[in-house]
Amino acid sequence: MKSLHVTLIAIAFGLVTSCNSANEQDTAVAATESNTDHAAMDHGAGQSAVADDQSQQNVVQVAAGSKDHTTLVAAVKAAGLVDALTNAGPFTVFAPTNAAFDKLPAGTVDGLMKPESRKDLRNILQYHVYVGVIPAERFDNDMSLGQVNGGRVNLGLEGDQPTVNGVKILASIPTSNGIIHVIDQVLLPQ
Repeated sequence: MKSLHVTLIAIAFGLVTSCNSANEQDTAVAATESNTDHAAMDHGAGQSAVADDQSQQNVVQVAAGSKDHTTLVAAVKAAGLVDALTNAGPFTVFAPTNAAFDKLPAGTVDGLMKPESRKDLRNILQYHVYVGVIPAERFDNDMSLGQVNGGRVNLGLEGDQPTVNGVKILASIPTSNGIIHVIDQVLLPQ
């Protein structure tokens, strides 16, 4: 009987020791993985650096995949807003097409892309973003939204056609962090 107790104690001690050793190894592996993650974060990469090919695309990824929004994407990059717009949101983004930017006076886009114009560019781009999701089906006359830059836009309907500040919504695209409403004019804050 005494030898049975000694044997059981030895087995229990062996199990506890092996579990602790396995836990220490798991902790070491987790610490290594965590340090690797922190090392990636130390390089200044934000949310936009997260690789995910399986989830629905966010507003920046959708715009970047559109041949009609290359100017908008370049402007978002120049303004330093990529990480902000890849965050969870939700966002309603009024996305001017390349043709919309082409309607601006000659030299305007080039001037806004210069580092010394970054504040003005950010103001214009943030005037195109609302925090929250407003699908086109919810647009109604006399609706007003407070935009990220502090300005306001007016939503409405021309017949069945949704508008923002009188500009028609050409298409609406749901994203993982909101919705994009494609427009053919650049909205300028007052």
